[in-house]
Amino acid sequence: MFGGQQPILVLSQNTKRESGRKVQLENIQAGKAIADVIRTCLGPQAMLKMLMDPMGGIVMTNDGNAILREITVQHPAAKSMIEIARTQDEEVGDGTTSVIVLAGEMLAAAEPFLQQQIHPTVIIRAYREALEDIVNHLQSDLSVQLDVKDRAKTAEVVKACVGTKFIGKWSDLAVKIALDAVETVTLNENGRLEVDIKRYAKVEKIPGGAIEESCVLKGVMINKDVTHPKMRRYIENPRIVLLDCSLEYKKGESQTNVEIIGEQDFTRMLQIEEEFVQRICADIIAVKPDLVFTEKGVSDLAQHYLLKAGITAIRRLRKTDNLRIARACGATIVNRTEELTEKDVGTGAGLFEIKKIGDEYFTFVTQCKDPKACTILLRGASKDILNETERNLQDALHVARNLVLEPRLVAGGGAVEMAASQLLTRKQVKGPYTAVAHALEIIPRTLAQNCGANTIRALTALRAKHASHTGDGVCAWGIDGESGEIVDMNVKNIWEPLAVKLQTYKTAVETAILLLRIDDIVSGSKKRGGNEPTNPAAMAQGQE
Repeated sequence: MFGGQQPILVLSQNTKRESGRKVQLENIQAGKAIADVIRTCLGPQAMLKMLMDPMGGIVMTNDGNAILREITVQHPAAKSMIEIARTQDEEVGDGTTSVIVLAGEMLAAAEPFLQQQIHPTVIIRAYREALEDIVNHLQSDLSVQLDVKDRAKTAEVVKACVGTKFIGKWSDLAVKIALDAVETVTLNENGRLEVDIKRYAKVEKIPGGAIEESCVLKGVMINKDVTHPKMRRYIENPRIVLLDCSLEYKKGESQTNVEIIGEQDFTRMLQIEEEFVQRICADIIAVKPDLVFTEKGVSDLAQHYLLKAGITAIRRLRKTDNLRIARACGATIVNRTEELTEKDVGTGAGLFEIKKIGDEYFTFVTQCKDPKACTILLRGASKDILNETERNLQDALHVARNLVLEPRLVAGGGAVEMAASQLLTRKQVKGPYTAVAHALEIIPRTLAQNCGANTIRALTALRAKHASHTGDGVCAWGIDGESGEIVDMNVKNIWEPLAVKLQTYKTAVETAILLLRIDDIVSGSKKRGGNEPTNPAAMAQGQE
């Protein structure tokens, strides 16, 4: 009776629904595709990627996060892979490439089990268990303590991070810059450690010169010149006042109407304005500063008064620059000139000077006694080189910061992955649990691949080393990313911060779990005039 009835449409006509096994396999494919893009960017022999954005700008980099930021992808699973590189970058600053490669491999490891009709939740349970074991081992027997005071050892760790990047050629310089900057901005208040790189270690890029000329200033540099050409441009031991109010006559907030009866009233009004500016300047001159920085404007009249008192004024500073100068020379930022007192004046700086670099003027406030903020001055041949150097340096800074906050290390060069993989294999749990152990081997394998070594031979030898390892301590044999041979990381001195590794594993496994959980994708597409796909990518999607 009901045989000839049409099927009921629940979803609207222009939504596409895919479900079941097909979706899971597609997600795995998407994850693998993203990992393949990034795979050659791992290790010291990493290749660079050149990306063009829609505006025609060029980015050249091997930083996993920077690459994925520029790529536009269609597939929702691929989008979440890109998201994890960003999370990794924000959390620990380094390891963005390895997290993508690992996550892609974790997904690939699950594929055979899905094809054997094993339910995703079973796989997920095994993955979770494996992750817990890895984290426990990492925190106990796979990592070693680091003495933060030992600068040579800390430098080795940062050097291992920098070695895989474009600035690897100038690694000693980069390591010195990173450590100096982090040392400067580290603040220890009543046992609370604070290392705020983002706010207080500013990277200033000036095209021109050579990379070797880059340095960390013991103070701050700003891209500004003095407001009046006759003001002093070189002051030793300056007294600095920081303001965030304007040194000009205040106008009414909204429209103001003034009625004037006699002509002398108008003259009086102008006089009041001048007196107001004069009073502000008198307040400033009273504390006898040499330098005034303000975030707002300075009127011509105020410049005149300050010039007469021999004070140099610099206007329209950024709020962040003002905060950095405050930290560097010990001044307090004052909102109203009436409230200026002697203790608000910063006397910590040893030198104020203005230099012309290229065709711009830069203000230097340097030789500070105990600066808690600094500027990293980068020089380089072109903008692209500078941008890449800055990205690499950010990674180095984050690694140095992680070491200060959590001074534990694990062996680099794929050694720790191999050791963790061995520990999981030894438990002899069948199924997806062992698959995680194999997935971890992707890091040493990729390292060997990228420097053109015989992957199978290197990995077999490495596996044998780890399997036969007895005795105390960590088995620190890994792949030397330069030559592809297996070396002892204790000898080679390649170490990585524990915080980075932990975050990498957690993020990679959690993402794999998340993507395996998905069994249905409902995509609503907008109505279009015709039924043609919008772009080639969409057409390709349609054909798959």
